Amino acid sequence: MVREKIIHWDKLPDEMSAQNIADIFQISRRKVYEFFDRHPSAGGIPNYQIDGTRRAEKEDVRRWRDSKKSNK
Repeated sequence: MVREKIIHWDKLPDEMSAQNIADIFQISRRKVYEFFDRHPSAGGIPNYQIDGTRRAEKEDVRRWRDSKKSNK
């Protein structure tokens, strides 16, 4: 089964997985987990764990993205 990648921000779920984030930014899941492992004050993506799965709120990811855009 081939997985369809979500590429439109408005179609992403409110609770995003590492794969959702990797798909939208076209980066590896490994890189997303590196961002998850960093504290938000050090450029990390705010996230939380549920039963071994890490998730991020869509609005937190949006703020993280906007902070990266303003750091250019």
